[in-house]
Amino acid sequence: MTASATPPPSASAPSGAPLGPSLATQLRHTAQCVRAVEQGQSLSDVLPQVATELRPGVQALTFHVLRHLGTARVLVEQLVQRKPDAAVHALLCSALSLMLEDTEAGSSSGLHYAAHTVVNQAVDAARHDRSTARQAAFVNACLRRFLRERPVLLQAALRQPVARWNHPSWWIERLQRDHPEHWQAILQANNQPGPMTLRVNRRRVDRAAYQEALLAIGVASTPVGADGLVLDAPQPVTRLPGFAHGHCSVQDAAAQMAASLLLDGRRWTTADRVLDACAAPGGKTAHLLEHADIHLLALDVDARRCERIDDTLNRLGLKAEVRCADAGRPDTWWDGQPFDAILLDAPCTASGIVRRHPDVRWLRRASDVDQLVRVQRGLLEALWPLLKPGGRLVYATCSVFRAEGDEQVQAFLERHTNAVHRPSPGHLLPASASLQGQFNDNPLGGYDGFFYSCLDKATP
Repeated sequence: MTASATPPPSASAPSGAPLGPSLATQLRHTAQCVRAVEQGQSLSDVLPQVATELRPGVQALTFHVLRHLGTARVLVEQLVQRKPDAAVHALLCSALSLMLEDTEAGSSSGLHYAAHTVVNQAVDAARHDRSTARQAAFVNACLRRFLRERPVLLQAALRQPVARWNHPSWWIERLQRDHPEHWQAILQANNQPGPMTLRVNRRRVDRAAYQEALLAIGVASTPVGADGLVLDAPQPVTRLPGFAHGHCSVQDAAAQMAASLLLDGRRWTTADRVLDACAAPGGKTAHLLEHADIHLLALDVDARRCERIDDTLNRLGLKAEVRCADAGRPDTWWDGQPFDAILLDAPCTASGIVRRHPDVRWLRRASDVDQLVRVQRGLLEALWPLLKPGGRLVYATCSVFRAEGDEQVQAFLERHTNAVHRPSPGHLLPASASLQGQFNDNPLGGYDGFFYSCLDKATP
């Protein structure tokens, strides 16, 4: 997904201005993206298939729809006697989402259209798509009924938790159990766009100097962590000074904590062996190399994702040994030499990064949690023997679910008496709802949801 700002599309252009894609055209493509997500496809795979000139506007619209999809789905149920086919359903959800006030659904997108404009453009979108053309009059009737009965329909819809919070019921219930004091704040944060945060490459430029360079082009920022800058407003990466030459990367402040948690506390040399076990797309890999001169092995099970690691390192002027391999099967790749440190950023539900990937909540199923917990446990068991006595393993997930965080670690500690749990951030919640003490260094509340645990291997 692009890191740049995505301006909202217009229904029409001002007099004399170049005509861009109409709202109808972008609604048609948005509905196709929403339909793909509802059929189980990741938005990260779907959006690149949208024409380049349409993609920014379609992304902005699709993100908005996915942040309001729970409300829109319930409204469609109220407006129709039986569920329409997938294409019509996706278009209705897309149009209804644009007619909701952000405050009603707990989100803010900056997209504001007159309701009648949305109706007209949605009907036009239906007419120009073969999968919905015969249902254009039906789309028109549903949307106009919503305009007539809006207060009553919304009041009824918002009684249902999935419409009130725009998350699946099982997700809401799990958060209520896991974070009884913060579950509402987490859900609200998930419906807000995350801030754009940069990681300054300390090998190329000083952070203070880079902040001045940003200010020189009118971009204000606030320092966060050791290397981060939170921008006051998102920017296209092409506008960032020196981006193509590796002066900075786009990375959330929570993800930037991994390098210091793994490496701080000792002096490192190229003789030290460090493993980044699930490395793609390479942001944490690069940050480790920006911090220290080490021998780093970066693994990922997907060959295409390994190419992304290489691309990331090449742009930043860094080198690592990148290998396509399953970290959970050391017999297929390990040379028998133990590692001084291991970063395990394990596969997870991604429940902590919903504000940047609003499709995640609709793609996940309750059963995925237990399945991923088993994968994480297997990786921990496979990698722990590869760590030297006195070494450190940092276990991380971008999840707010306790089964993937502190419950996983507590079970690991019970199985391994030679594991020593060190001070760790634990569960970081979106917008810093739970940050405390030495880890609470972000004044903007800009963290994604994350979990970190530092596990040291005791010496005999």
